[in-house]
Amino acid sequence: MTTTIARPDVRTRRPVLADPVPAPMPVPHATREVAGPPALLVEGVTKRFVVGRKRKPVVAVDDVSLHVGRGEIYGLLGANGGGKSTLIRLMSTLLTLDTGRIEVFGHDVERDEMAVKRLINRVSVDAAFFKKLSPMENLLFAARMYGLPDATARAESIRILARLGISEKRLGRPTEQMSRGMQQKVAIARALLTSPTVLLLDEPTTGLDPRSKLDVQSFVEDVRTAHDASIVLTTHDLAEAERLCDRIGILDSGRLVVEGTAEALKTRVAVEHGRAPTLESAFMAWTGRSLDDDVEESGGEEDGDD
Repeated sequence: MTTTIARPDVRTRRPVLADPVPAPMPVPHATREVAGPPALLVEGVTKRFVVGRKRKPVVAVDDVSLHVGRGEIYGLLGANGGGKSTLIRLMSTLLTLDTGRIEVFGHDVERDEMAVKRLINRVSVDAAFFKKLSPMENLLFAARMYGLPDATARAESIRILARLGISEKRLGRPTEQMSRGMQQKVAIARALLTSPTVLLLDEPTTGLDPRSKLDVQSFVEDVRTAHDASIVLTTHDLAEAERLCDRIGILDSGRLVVEGTAEALKTRVAVEHGRAPTLESAFMAWTGRSLDDDVEESGGEEDGDD
């Protein structure tokens, strides 16, 4: 497809047709420029934890800078204890920064905490519920915290959970009687009830059966497409990261050591390190460990949560 540009004739000043010029190529989603602030801006962020009187503070997040564009899915890969969950908690205002700044659509997470909380929601690997209450009761409770009418919240909960493979008839039993996979789907529905513009997913598919994992992955793609949501995803599943993420950042001992698209990382590890062009090779090349390894003496991450 070409576009024709009119230029004035130097004698008559009337427009005449110039030579055709190629129309601009469409810009891929991951690199599309959007006016305004990024969905998420992280600059020089550091977080330390004191683990004992006679021990040095543990640096869980070490001078990390990154940005997430509107409508982008940004993946964070790192070994257990490598700082992923701490960084997510900093983004979601659950922890305070030692140094640096984080902004969500221009709102500072410390100065504009309430504005940030209205824009984000978070799903963790171990979602917390009122176990004796049913999924619907848990969802309605969360909706009231955000001022959503019960009728609206109920209808939206049924719609979201149906898309995740949970029928309405299963929403009345106590949450503690549901499987781990079912509970995680309820946690995702709870996060999406508020229609967040930034969604922080901290290992949302860990421990799920293959069918449930695919349901959640498909739903994440739908959320981004339908709502132009910006998503940060931590995961141990390299295939999941490659499928879902526009860009991927690799954390090693709290530092962001490399980032790029999956294809760019695979190309770099082949060219720069002479290894197989896979995300696994890229992770090992830039961290020196397997994704399943634990970072010793991390101190900053909660037990079982990295």
